[in-house]
Amino acid sequence: MCACAAAFAQEVRPIGAANGVRAITDAFPGFDTEGESFAPERKAPRWFSFIMGPDREDVVSQMEHCRSLEAEGNFSKAARQYDALVREWPTSVEAPAAQLRLAEILEAEDRDYEAAFYQYRYLLDFFTVQCDYKAISAKLYELAGKMREEGKTVFFFRFKNTVDVRRAFEAAVLRAPGAAWVPEAMLTIADLREEEGLDAEAVKVYENLRNIYHGTPESEVACFREAVVRMRLLREHSYNKERCLDTISFLESAVKAYKGEGAETLGEYLAEARAVFEDEAYRSAKFYDGKMRTRSSAINAYRRFLLEFPDGARAEEARSRLAELEGEGK
Repeated sequence: MCACAAAFAQEVRPIGAANGVRAITDAFPGFDTEGESFAPERKAPRWFSFIMGPDREDVVSQMEHCRSLEAEGNFSKAARQYDALVREWPTSVEAPAAQLRLAEILEAEDRDYEAAFYQYRYLLDFFTVQCDYKAISAKLYELAGKMREEGKTVFFFRFKNTVDVRRAFEAAVLRAPGAAWVPEAMLTIADLREEEGLDAEAVKVYENLRNIYHGTPESEVACFREAVVRMRLLREHSYNKERCLDTISFLESAVKAYKGEGAETLGEYLAEARAVFEDEAYRSAKFYDGKMRTRSSAINAYRRFLLEFPDGARAEEARSRLAELEGEGK
């Protein structure tokens, strides 16, 4: 572990399961729910099965038929017949192998990464014990990356499909939260949240990444990116005291721990956030120094301000006005 990563690990403690170990049931703030993503439903025989169903009467013959179609190079029909096998004989020994071949054909032959992702995910969800879980979950991560690179094709036009891609990465993480690639995947998820314009959700993902996988290179990257997003929220939205204080608290920790590229920027962010908080506190004090307010309420407001910001940029201005108000009563 590099020195700056070690320092950050000491500064920000993990949350959740002991020693940062995650279980599949643990919450991942900033992720969509399973119901909102690619969650597959259990397959059942199709209507008009005499047309769309299996070509053979028994599962063994059907499996041999599927393999012969592949040998002939008829991959599209082979994929349909593998799917028909899984639907007709879902509890058979052949069903997991048929489901795997269906996914592999969609990936390698059709290059339909979204459809392949769905079928690999079905394999994990419904044939968990019968498949190579580690390898298939890694395949989900690989395909999510390909989905992001390739985009979605509709009528020969390609375009970004940010939400579906993000949900694909989330599904991969949720199925293998202890995999080595998860921190990198979470960085991608947070980045995609930013692309969606959902900065508050991106902060949740960055924060969760820092807490769960503290000490990793990705947690350092998350620290800096989180600072950028937090400041964007602070600048672009109306003043919110809780958000401002939370941002200041985060930046104070980050400035101490983060020693990577752009460390000086975090110091600038902290100074800016503190100035925002001070300016708002000063405006609050000024609110009591008006024609509709009493002199005593204005005096108390300026005194509270000076107790909190004795050396602030507005301190001298506040002292001067406080002296005037106190002198008026003599």
